Amino acid sequence: MWSNRAMESLREPARELPLRARPDVLVVGGGTAGVAAAVAAARSGARVLLAEASSSLGGLATNGLIALLLTLDDGRGRRVISGLCQELTERMQARGGAYAPPPEHWGRADPELIARYAGWGLVWGGARAEHVVRYSVAYDPELMRLALADLLTQSGVELWLHAWGARALVEDGRIAAVAFESRAGREAVAADVVVDATGDGHLLASAGCAFELERVHPWLWFRVGGIRDVDAAIAAGAPLFRTPNPGQALFPWGSVAKLERKIDATDPRELTFAELACRRLVMEEFAALRERYAELRDAHLCEIARLLGVTESRRLVGRRVLRREDRQKPLAGAIAVTGHWTKYGAVYAIPYECLQARELENLLVAGRCISADHRTHNATKEIPPCFATGEAAGVAAARALAQRGRVSLVPVEALRDDLRARGAIVDYDF
Repeated sequence: MWSNRAMESLREPARELPLRARPDVLVVGGGTAGVAAAVAAARSGARVLLAEASSSLGGLATNGLIALLLTLDDGRGRRVISGLCQELTERMQARGGAYAPPPEHWGRADPELIARYAGWGLVWGGARAEHVVRYSVAYDPELMRLALADLLTQSGVELWLHAWGARALVEDGRIAAVAFESRAGREAVAADVVVDATGDGHLLASAGCAFELERVHPWLWFRVGGIRDVDAAIAAGAPLFRTPNPGQALFPWGSVAKLERKIDATDPRELTFAELACRRLVMEEFAALRERYAELRDAHLCEIARLLGVTESRRLVGRRVLRREDRQKPLAGAIAVTGHWTKYGAVYAIPYECLQARELENLLVAGRCISADHRTHNATKEIPPCFATGEAAGVAAARALAQRGRVSLVPVEALRDDLRARGAIVDYDF
């Protein structure tokens, strides 16, 4: 039997790594933030390689079945996120795979409209909240996978799937290369600028950057098909959401009060515990739902999320930490704006410094591991702001090439102008 002596260690012999690629910009992580960063950098003229550890793109937005864009507005009827996130939404809508309230409904407090969109999972908040219609989007995750791949291909990004960014190789205050593990063995990629879009901040942690770590209860959403009348099931109280696919529903199952403890999502042993426990509990939950609701008696389980729903683990402690007290304040150097999916009228400007590590000159961070405190992270972790910070990181990375990769030397006002020209929103009248 294997021993578990925590202090025991082995020394790995030094070795030469084959250098397989030299792009201008390397993006590690193929979730929504990573795709946005890669596309934005490529459209800005950079040679870009995007590496993703799994077999497909989208992260929690696809493999995690979190098939909702929450939210692209401020909760008062005003859009705060556009750019690549809006472009992707329109691509999915053109294929019939996305549903959203029309602009004339945003911000309305009509109870009938609110009930309609709540059935799609597009209205969130506490029971005492004064709900209004939000600009949120329900979509088909398979269609999003295709749309994300199309964005990369059409932008000229080189894509590696099944490539795990194992470690940042740091020399003289910059990432000289990233070591990857795959079926081909251990290889390296060198780039002038590196973007950590791993979600868990794996790359920034391996490079020695400061971070904070939270323990969480994971989610494990699942899809059910064969429902004869989804509206009737919702009316009967079944905890499900409509989807763009007829007869199919989305169940937002979470483990709060069901698992015995929160987990550290950077520890494979704790992830294994959560994976096994959550999948067993989902099967029990589905069986109970079929017994409880007559509308679900003939339903079948289509898919349990392939990726455990972890929305927080490591967060960068960067050149600036976005904090709760920054809410409703204009902040200098903002490269994105986000609302809050459960709080109406709560808005944050996200400064460029929140994407920059203090320790390394050529690293940018995008997505849910940007530099924000735990409370503010609840707003910045959602898919639309991940798109927005990813797009900003990609444009900044391309601009940094003129500064030998030194991301802190990118002129922020020029970066903001670039983002505005691309349709991104960087200004908000607080």
